[in-house]
Amino acid sequence: MDFLYSIFVDPFVQMVQMPDFLLQVLWEGIVGGILYALIALGFVLIFKASGVFNFAQGIMVVFAALTLVGLYEKGVPALAALVLAVGVMALLAICVERFVMRPLVNQPDIILLMATIGLTYFLVGLGEFIFGGEPKVMIANELGLPSGSVVLEPEGWGPGGSPGLISLQKIDIAATVIAAIMIVALAIFFNKTRIGRALRAVADDHQAALSVGISLNQIWAIVWFAAGVVALVTGIMWGARSDVSFALEIVALKALPVLILGGFTSIPGAIVGGLIIGVGEKIGEIYWGPLVGGGIESWLAYGIALVFLIFRPQGLFGEKIIERV
Repeated sequence: MDFLYSIFVDPFVQMVQMPDFLLQVLWEGIVGGILYALIALGFVLIFKASGVFNFAQGIMVVFAALTLVGLYEKGVPALAALVLAVGVMALLAICVERFVMRPLVNQPDIILLMATIGLTYFLVGLGEFIFGGEPKVMIANELGLPSGSVVLEPEGWGPGGSPGLISLQKIDIAATVIAAIMIVALAIFFNKTRIGRALRAVADDHQAALSVGISLNQIWAIVWFAAGVVALVTGIMWGARSDVSFALEIVALKALPVLILGGFTSIPGAIVGGLIIGVGEKIGEIYWGPLVGGGIESWLAYGIALVFLIFRPQGLFGEKIIERV
């Protein structure tokens, strides 16, 4: 009986008694969820335009961030390093299109997936060769990103009706705003522009897109460049919250449950899925983690994704695929 109480009642009692702490946990979860969604956007971009699951998106986040920091360490001013890092991601997009995607046009999806896995290990080796394997500090202040925190003290939100205490890191606020702007911009780009419509046409049928004059090579270069820019922004935001290292690639894998929840072709799905995962793992770790010895945050996202795979494999916003045989 006590065990059931600790599972179903005690966590909710804590939430009611300490609403300021609950809001703090929710804020941390929202920030993490927005950043997960930003990572997932890179996957969505390429999948929408080519039908390819880009396994290399995680290492692209790391490689972009390491390029930025590495250029700064070589004496390049921060803003110039940012522009050059964007240029590097553009060059990477052109190389991927020319040497990876173009030779594999109309090949089975599994071949394209394996190509992105190979690209992952190539970028890992290239990154370690150029930048080394040591963690690096993100140049957040030099890029104009704020530091410090904003403290809120709402009356009556603390234990026993005392003043509450909620601390919001300014870098988290900036990351949320920047991510929201990028998500809206990408949604408009896909749905309202000619190139966006061409991207969707290429994803539906390569040969049909070619037959109406759409340049497959150009579209793929554009979408890989867009995914590279998203990776750079994601690397800056994640790196500002921690060191820039190859461990960020593991964090990027949290985008997989986000995609399963939201759907592989949906930008709104990436947002909703990211928020569900971010908030869910924070609340689970804080309120239910002590009951199982902690560690919920490392596996809860994959547990939620497994449930969705069983009952709704296309995700919340994905389209149900029906194949006639």
